[in-house]
Amino acid sequence: MSVDKTELVERRAEGATHAAKISDALLQQIISGALPPGHRLDENMLAEQFAVSRTPVREALRELAARKLIELVPRRGGVVTQIGMEALADMLDAECELEGLCARLAAQRMNGLQKGQLEHVHEQTRDLIARRGTDVEFYELNGSFHDLILSGSHNRTLDAAARELRFRLSPYRRTGPESDKDRLMERILGEHTAIVNAILSEKPEQAYEAMRTHNARVNAKALRHFRKQLTQ
Repeated sequence: MSVDKTELVERRAEGATHAAKISDALLQQIISGALPPGHRLDENMLAEQFAVSRTPVREALRELAARKLIELVPRRGGVVTQIGMEALADMLDAECELEGLCARLAAQRMNGLQKGQLEHVHEQTRDLIARRGTDVEFYELNGSFHDLILSGSHNRTLDAAARELRFRLSPYRRTGPESDKDRLMERILGEHTAIVNAILSEKPEQAYEAMRTHNARVNAKALRHFRKQLTQ
């Protein structure tokens, strides 16, 4: 019995929708650290979890593999990408420099609208900390803050390279529970303030150093956490 072409198209569209939803759900869990590096993703278990066939699961895993967030295991599923210590250090160092360069250029090239957006996001972060908002809200604003500076560099090559590294490194930079999250958020806010002030006052070298200092601290913390995981 042949399948109507319209029905076939609808089935494919539905499968693509399922795959996109699964991919997005797994992506968020990897970025948040809920699925840590080395965690195995089993096709059958995922199909059961999302109440779908294995086909959209495979599509979702292929998408994550293409973004280098997992490594595929033939006919079984995948494993959340595990980066070695030396490679992780290299990537963190490169990302630190790239964002520093973007901050330097942003101080020279940001237009009035972009500066206003940067100030607005910074004030939103300040307000969120004052009202003791959630971690999810804080990290969303943090991402927006860095994205605005990358786009404000008006250099597509640096922007794309920095975003790619931030995306790949995100599972390693969310390093588990903090003993004092309020204090951490205040510290990040203070570092962001130095970056904002340098960009708004059009001081490129100060913006570069402020961004590098901020990222270097975050990256050093990520490396310490990763090293501790390896020893365990």
